[in-house]
Amino acid sequence: MTEKSGKAHRTEWRIAVDANETTALFEPGTNGSDTVFVCAHGAGGQMNDKGMTSLAKSLTSHGLGVVRFNFLYTAKGSSRPDPMPRLEECFSAVVARVRDELAPRRLIIGGRSMGGRAGSMMASKGFTSDGLLLFAYPLHPAGHPEKLRDAHLPAIHVPVLCFNGTRDPLCTPALMEAALKTVGTRWDMHWLEGADHGFHVPKSSGKTDADVLDEVAVSTSKWIDSLQ
Repeated sequence: MTEKSGKAHRTEWRIAVDANETTALFEPGTNGSDTVFVCAHGAGGQMNDKGMTSLAKSLTSHGLGVVRFNFLYTAKGSSRPDPMPRLEECFSAVVARVRDELAPRRLIIGGRSMGGRAGSMMASKGFTSDGLLLFAYPLHPAGHPEKLRDAHLPAIHVPVLCFNGTRDPLCTPALMEAALKTVGTRWDMHWLEGADHGFHVPKSSGKTDADVLDEVAVSTSKWIDSLQ
């Protein structure tokens, strides 16, 4: 259950956030790593959707401990995301529980799409973590490349690893590379050739979705090792 007990194992928690409550699930890495990644879901997803579970399985198989959780609106059965401050409040409560229960030597925050954006907002405000891991960062709304979500990025001071597909309609390579010119922290940008916002690749690419996730997990493992 925790590092305190000497052996980490799969654990589910109920976590209070003010008068509300959400669920989080910890899955340890296969090699007993003391690095834990708190991974938030996207706007249209939840902690147990296919994208989140497949991502978590791939990351844990390469040694990274992963905590998945539901934002409060999802826990209530709503499909309408909470305002960003409320998302951050829930995220922070989950991280606090992770620190208390697992006391990881290294803690990474981030997530998929909106969840990753919430983590990046927290990091830009000085939230304590050892790094930021982003999957399909939504640089702009679909069809509105003029509405960039990059104003807070220069305020991030922890190392960042960001994965986006080259066919992602919410993050074109040219716009992202331009936005990163204002960022001073270490930001490793990993483009997934042919992948869309959900990291799906067409058969014509010669790769499978599983291949993409393996690429993600291998690169993440190497990045984490480089933080030591």
